[in-house]
Amino acid sequence: MVEIIGAGFGRTGTASLKRALELLEYDPCHHMSEVLKQPDTTVGWTAALNGDPSVLPGLLSEYRATLDFPGCLLWREMMDLYPSAKVLLSVRDPKEWYDSARATILNPIRNENIDEHLAALLQPFSDAMAGRGFRRDLDEADMIAVFNKHNADVRAGVEKSRLLVYEVSQGWEPLCAFLGVDVPDVEFPHSNDSASFRDNVTRVLTGRAKELGG
Repeated sequence: MVEIIGAGFGRTGTASLKRALELLEYDPCHHMSEVLKQPDTTVGWTAALNGDPSVLPGLLSEYRATLDFPGCLLWREMMDLYPSAKVLLSVRDPKEWYDSARATILNPIRNENIDEHLAALLQPFSDAMAGRGFRRDLDEADMIAVFNKHNADVRAGVEKSRLLVYEVSQGWEPLCAFLGVDVPDVEFPHSNDSASFRDNVTRVLTGRAKELGG
């Protein structure tokens, strides 16, 4: 059962936050990295993004938390499905977010080793996310406007007692206070910076293509 709904866009420290939540025993936590490892799930996610939330319980049956894309684009639907779940809006400076996103998630990776079946799954999924506002063809000002509007909508649409607006630079204390758990005696995780993102995605996609191709 999902207990934490991550409403923040990717590139707001969600990889570090995923690890942090799992250290706090909200494990496993769904993240875009899970979709890359299990690309067949894009069929269900595409359906949800296109207006069929009935597929979400099946997609998330094994997860205690969600973060990043595509779940962040479905925060309203998840709030209805999981009325007791808390909402975690990860944020960062909009210009810094855009610069990081442009170097990573807004700059699609083209790899000749990606299997045709995999590419056929990912394209409708990407189109469905674009239909929800996450488009790669927008200029800087318009993309930052999308980012800011999304965050404003979450702030306005979630009751304050259920919402934490959070930057990973804040560390454990506000996160643990919000969740009502003790601060662990370990350093807050830090992972998946822009420099390593493309290598990580390429490795996942290429490895999956080899599996599909036999």
